[in-house]
Amino acid sequence: MKLRSTRGGPAVSLETALVKGLAPDGGLYVPESLPSFTPDDFGDVAARAVAIQYLTPFFAGTRLADAIAAIVDETFSFPLPLVDLSAQVSAPLHVLELFHGPTAAFKDVGARFLAACLSRLDAEVDDPRPLTILVATSGDTGGAVAAAFHGRPGIDVVVLFPEGRVSPRQQHQLCCWGDNVTSLSVAGGFDDCQALVKAAFTDPTLSTQYGCSSAFCINIGRLLPQSVYYAVASIQYCRKHGERLSFAIPTGNLGNALAAVLARAAGLPIGDILLVTNANRTVPDYFATGHYEGRASIATLASAMDVGDPSNMERLRDLFGEAQALRELGLDAVSVDDTEIREQIRRDAARFDFAWCPHSATAMYAWERHLDDAARSAPWAVVATAHPAKFETIVEPLIGDSVPVPPALADLLDRPATFSRITPSLDALAEALP
Repeated sequence: MKLRSTRGGPAVSLETALVKGLAPDGGLYVPESLPSFTPDDFGDVAARAVAIQYLTPFFAGTRLADAIAAIVDETFSFPLPLVDLSAQVSAPLHVLELFHGPTAAFKDVGARFLAACLSRLDAEVDDPRPLTILVATSGDTGGAVAAAFHGRPGIDVVVLFPEGRVSPRQQHQLCCWGDNVTSLSVAGGFDDCQALVKAAFTDPTLSTQYGCSSAFCINIGRLLPQSVYYAVASIQYCRKHGERLSFAIPTGNLGNALAAVLARAAGLPIGDILLVTNANRTVPDYFATGHYEGRASIATLASAMDVGDPSNMERLRDLFGEAQALRELGLDAVSVDDTEIREQIRRDAARFDFAWCPHSATAMYAWERHLDDAARSAPWAVVATAHPAKFETIVEPLIGDSVPVPPALADLLDRPATFSRITPSLDALAEALP
């Protein structure tokens, strides 16, 4: 399969897109075409079998084709359950729990997949320079990438996060690695971090000195495995109930939501897709007006979604058209503010006896308050993207109780943490690179 740049650059192999991350013209790589499936194509609906069958066409003819089963096994080594809440809400509602990985966030899937791919490709490249993975994070991506690449020979990881814009436990996850992982606190917002990474890719001096790649959701290698859990959930639900499953997805840089759109476009039995943002309203305003305008991000309780100019909007519009076309495809976008997030966490802790993280709460609020009764009578899954224990300073005062810390997260919190502070300038980043 070939991939092209959203800005018109020439088509490249999947290997090149994975290693380079960003196209030389500044565009994002997208498949020239998508595979076509029907639910009946999947004889075995177990997660491993679906993952291998879904991903195989993307890797056909590549150096990774024979390794796809091993890559899937490295990636999907923890559960991604679809939990039934129908009895509690008197509607066909499920929760797709994506927080059971080593850093307790959905980003573990894409990060582990990309690490499995790049470590195999790097072993074949005769280049004395370490592969330098640059990642801008609004909270969860950096920890997942650091965990996935930590200790892998020949690969350095540089994590840029916005100073004061992530939770204390998120920051600890970003900074507790050492060895081949460098953590940088940037005096600015996520968009400043993202701009620095993109600038580094197009800077001739840095690109010559370092073999740079990206590991946040500008890299197509993050989106492909994330499409898998939507494929698995929708196929299993359709096989059992004979209906398409719709998804309400918390979204910041739009990668996780775009992964669902890609799976749907490839023929998976996915219904409507609701893109849920926090008070950063860029995407909902675009759907409402048809006019896209990136803006500076604002800080919210759902900090990992604090993105004012989401990169993957470029991919979404390139592949599927503008706002009206997207609405016709069954997409919509809504915004949930901090007051509504608090309300949802507090209310649901009482009626469900579990807590949402602030991001997952936005999706539940959107399903409950933005959809009408007719829409909620169809099958939906709210996507839970992170464990609430990562946001204990927000969640615990709202529910009046402590949130148990998953063992893997507890292990990370016991590690010492260290980071450096930089200004949001390319010179500062260059000086801090290992």
